[in-house]
Amino acid sequence: MKKVFGRPKSLTKDPFTYCPGCHHGIAHRLVAEVLDEFGIREKTIGISPVGCAVFTYAFFDCDMICAAHGRAPSVATGMKRSKPDSIVFTYQGDGDLAAIGMGEIVHTANRGESITVIFINNAIYGMTGGQMAPTTLVGQVTQTSPYGRDPKTMGYPIKVAEMLSTLKGVAYISRVALSKPAYVLKAKKAIRKAFQSQIEGKGFSLVEILSTCPTNWGLSPIEASKWLEENMIPYYPLGEFKTPEEVS
Repeated sequence: MKKVFGRPKSLTKDPFTYCPGCHHGIAHRLVAEVLDEFGIREKTIGISPVGCAVFTYAFFDCDMICAAHGRAPSVATGMKRSKPDSIVFTYQGDGDLAAIGMGEIVHTANRGESITVIFINNAIYGMTGGQMAPTTLVGQVTQTSPYGRDPKTMGYPIKVAEMLSTLKGVAYISRVALSKPAYVLKAKKAIRKAFQSQIEGKGFSLVEILSTCPTNWGLSPIEASKWLEENMIPYYPLGEFKTPEEVS
């Protein structure tokens, strides 16, 4: 019997430990499939930060390094500069990348560091209990915005993809979602383009992935996917925000 589906070689055999309905597992698989397809696993270095994304070191079967909270882009910069023939990626959540790590991600992108960033945006802090994140939507209730995010005192949700796409050092920026099969297929194409951009030495690349957090949103997995599509996508539109003509 012909095998038509299996675990990517770039994933370990450890079972995922994420909450039911969380999209981290889907994102992991897409990244692993791309590493396999490009045949770059043996020379890939992944950077895992603090938060739910820290568990990537146990799930990706490539060299992995843990970075302090928000510092993954800086660690990735050091790895890429010291080992320029390597493929280096970070896997970061919104609290990590867009809060404590905002300075790192902006300047890493502006310098055009040849790394790839997988950015998971679920509009909330996951591992630490559901606090408001820089990407939390206006009116969204969290542990630290119990009456909903009020832009007058808490500011507006930050659109990372749009912001970084204005920088000259950036080669590829896109935003995708994982809430339904059609979106998953498009997400893989975007992740593939991001890694291809690094392989070809184009510059900095980032894929923002809209994801669910059913546990901290207080929703079932199905309800969470529906909430993402009805609330997150209108504010965070999907698509490519910057792409070099040579990347196909």
